[in-house]
Amino acid sequence: MDELFRKQVFEVIRLIPPGRVTSYGAIAKAVGYPNHSRHVGNALRNYGDDFPAHRVCNSSGRITASCLQAFTIKLYREGIEVVDGRIVDFKNIFWNPLEEL
Repeated sequence: MDELFRKQVFEVIRLIPPGRVTSYGAIAKAVGYPNHSRHVGNALRNYGDDFPAHRVCNSSGRITASCLQAFTIKLYREGIEVVDGRIVDFKNIFWNPLEEL
């Protein structure tokens, strides 16, 4: 994977405010690769403990990361409810980087 792409993805994710979430696809569009949502997911294989990867989900509000329990806890601490792996009220807390940056 291109290191520049990875850096851009990480920059966008760092800008997601606490209590908000976005999707892999929205991040891909924001960095100029609208059809590369899977590449965004692949970029998130290695990150630090303080990195807000828990704020990224799929386009239907489902947490698809292998660390569902840890992400659910982190989101709960930010006031976001997750039920059966899906973010409750996803549409209302969705953060679109193309509109909000």
